[in-house]
Amino acid sequence: MELYVYKIKSAENYIKTFIRWVFLASITGFIGGVIGTLFHVSVEHATEFRAENNWIILFLPIGGVVIAVLYKLFKMSDSTGTNQIISSIRSDQKVPFVLAPLIFISTFITHLFGGSAGREGAALQLGGSIGSFVGSFFHLDEKDMHLITLCGMSSVFAALFGTPLTATLFAMEVISIGVIYYSSLVPCLVSSLMAYGVSLYFGVVPVRFYLSYIPDLTLKTIIMTVVLAALCALLSIVFIVSMKKTEHLMESKLKNIYVRGFVGGLIIVIMTVLLKTGDYNGAGMNIIEKAIGGNARPEAFILKIIFTAVTIAAGFKGGEIVPTFFIGATFGCLAGSLLGLNPGFSAAIGLVALFCGVVNAPIASIVLSIELFGVEGLLIFAIACSVSYMLSGYYGLYSSQKIVYSKLKAEFININAK
Repeated sequence: MELYVYKIKSAENYIKTFIRWVFLASITGFIGGVIGTLFHVSVEHATEFRAENNWIILFLPIGGVVIAVLYKLFKMSDSTGTNQIISSIRSDQKVPFVLAPLIFISTFITHLFGGSAGREGAALQLGGSIGSFVGSFFHLDEKDMHLITLCGMSSVFAALFGTPLTATLFAMEVISIGVIYYSSLVPCLVSSLMAYGVSLYFGVVPVRFYLSYIPDLTLKTIIMTVVLAALCALLSIVFIVSMKKTEHLMESKLKNIYVRGFVGGLIIVIMTVLLKTGDYNGAGMNIIEKAIGGNARPEAFILKIIFTAVTIAAGFKGGEIVPTFFIGATFGCLAGSLLGLNPGFSAAIGLVALFCGVVNAPIASIVLSIELFGVEGLLIFAIACSVSYMLSGYYGLYSSQKIVYSKLKAEFININAK
């Protein structure tokens, strides 16, 4: 009889917890979907306006100063960002709600005036801030605050990119490499799907690419894919080191954040004028589409690394993931052609493999390939992600990311990403 009562109480506990998290995640997902949609529309309008009025890039240095003023005004460090969100998942550190409007406005300014940045950094920071706000509103305890923060991250990511499953797994996987918070699966999935549904309702078109050619899974294709993925792993290290070295250099040489923002913006303006193209300003989604269509300039990936490194180091906001897509796709298009692969398909491989290398999230990367390119060719994408993950070492875009288990053997290492 006692065992029967225990089972009943246990079942009730599971059901109550399930309903509770569906409720909390739905609220978080709805808020994240609305704000993510508004953010997406704002960035799209900023990009369109800049494309039609290319003279506006001349105001980028002033934009850098404005962002610095905003962060100073709200007593937030200009280095506050995704790393703080990741750290909060493993500690009792709270994500300030003021981070949401700050990152929203700062990313809009960056894209409007032509800084080279993406949207996902803003998505993770917006989402983390939203999740933290919802958690505080419902007086959640420390452990539940961690889960609701993950819900927020996945919700805005899903709303922006239209990839709810990738958003779910990315939020679960990116915090501690080698350990996945499975308790967050239902909350993050519900939150992602809610946000995705909201974005679709308001007409946000999910990010999707069409591959005109997908090779058969032959020995030659596998070997060439492994080589391309290994090159992407190496490139991921180059990109990460370039980002961090540039940031360190600018912080040491330009200690004043206002001067740093102005000078960084001025460097971007000068490079844009000298190159006579705006291909490397903003996120560059159009260049990614061209690369997947089989066309990319050979120097494009190098220039995007330089533009992005300077932009982020100067204090502009937005994130590095979409630039990673740009760099991976253009490099893959070039390297794949040299290896004898179809340039469009190798661009897709490069995009996913480089993403995997910089964020150390192989499962999310494999799922990303499905949501962006379809299920055909899945095994080839899985090979590329596996190789890139292993060979990219312990480097990562987010220094607060924990590498819990070794990439080479079943060994607990618990180190921060380099």
